[in-house]
Amino acid sequence: MGLLDKLSLWLGLRKKEVNVLCLGLDNSGKTTIINHLKPANTQAQDVVPTIGFNIEKFKTSTLSFTVFDMSGQTRYRNLWEHYYKESQAIIFVVDSGDKLRMVVAKEELDTLLNHQDIRSRRIPVLFFANKIDLRDAMSSVKVSQLLCLESIKDKPWHICASDAVKGEGLQEGVEWLQDHIKAMKM
Repeated sequence: MGLLDKLSLWLGLRKKEVNVLCLGLDNSGKTTIINHLKPANTQAQDVVPTIGFNIEKFKTSTLSFTVFDMSGQTRYRNLWEHYYKESQAIIFVVDSGDKLRMVVAKEELDTLLNHQDIRSRRIPVLFFANKIDLRDAMSSVKVSQLLCLESIKDKPWHICASDAVKGEGLQEGVEWLQDHIKAMKM
């Protein structure tokens, strides 16, 4: 990074760019969350299931996010690991109303956290316990317990209850993520 690049970042003229992976099982609400975080004029009216992955961008006051919205369908989950090395943070979305697939979500999370490209890095992991508005939805505390999040000792993590359709809980999560990314030395 040249002197002018560093100066423009320091002065706030240019935002620091970060790559974030958005992961989770299919139908957990990943694309809806990312769509809601984009500027209003670039949001899609209809959100459809992701095939493969989508690349989306949004900005906060200090960061410019490039989000790799990865499909959570079983046949596409093996693509996730190809993007681990270049990511500075992870958003992991869980459908808090889907009790039956919580075990699968935990298995995928364990596989992610034990991958050689993630295991040794202190990258922040933001969890969204999404669809909290559903009648039988589990609380973020219950989701945290089922995923055994308290056992994650080597990475900063945070869980937010969210309703992606209404945008509830998203800002809190992004602010936490922004603060932890800024604190990292990259």
